[in-house]
Amino acid sequence: MTSEFITSAVKPSHYPPASLPEIAFAGRSNVGKSSMINKLINRRRLVKTSSTPGRTQLINFFLVNNALSFVDLPGYGYAKVPKSVTKKWGPMIETYLSTRSTLKGVVLIMDIRRIPGTDELNFTDWLSHFGIPSILVLTKADKLSKTKQKKQQLAIAEALSADKDDLILFSAKSGQGRDAVWENIQVVADC
Repeated sequence: MTSEFITSAVKPSHYPPASLPEIAFAGRSNVGKSSMINKLINRRRLVKTSSTPGRTQLINFFLVNNALSFVDLPGYGYAKVPKSVTKKWGPMIETYLSTRSTLKGVVLIMDIRRIPGTDELNFTDWLSHFGIPSILVLTKADKLSKTKQKKQQLAIAEALSADKDDLILFSAKSGQGRDAVWENIQVVADC
């Protein structure tokens, strides 16, 4: 598997040419987006990770296998960054999601230990409204026992009005769910 950083962007004129299918990764700050991307592409540090929420402040594009792009979006929620910066993120992300012709789907990443709130519900509604396929992933599964994983998966599915089988349990540490995420990405990217 090959992967490389392409560019960072804040507006459409900064995006790379729209030639390959793109899969965007979205979620609350510190939910594990960067760790997940690194695990999916078998690289430790292609995407910078941080324990400090809000480190990703730009839209970052990565080329994967010379066949598709992964797009790491800034996290939302409790980021410890100035309000002036977080106010720019909403329009920046919305512009990307609503205008990018090569966007095939969004991997929405949620921490399995948290029941989705208004942000996640609004985001899934927004994706649905614009007809953008979503792949729902629950990260940090390794932090819970198998019994608690199933209980949380069901509770989160209910909160999202989704089928529990549509929620992929994922661990960047153990690799749990990696193949399932890839299968879903390939289905969406081929559409």
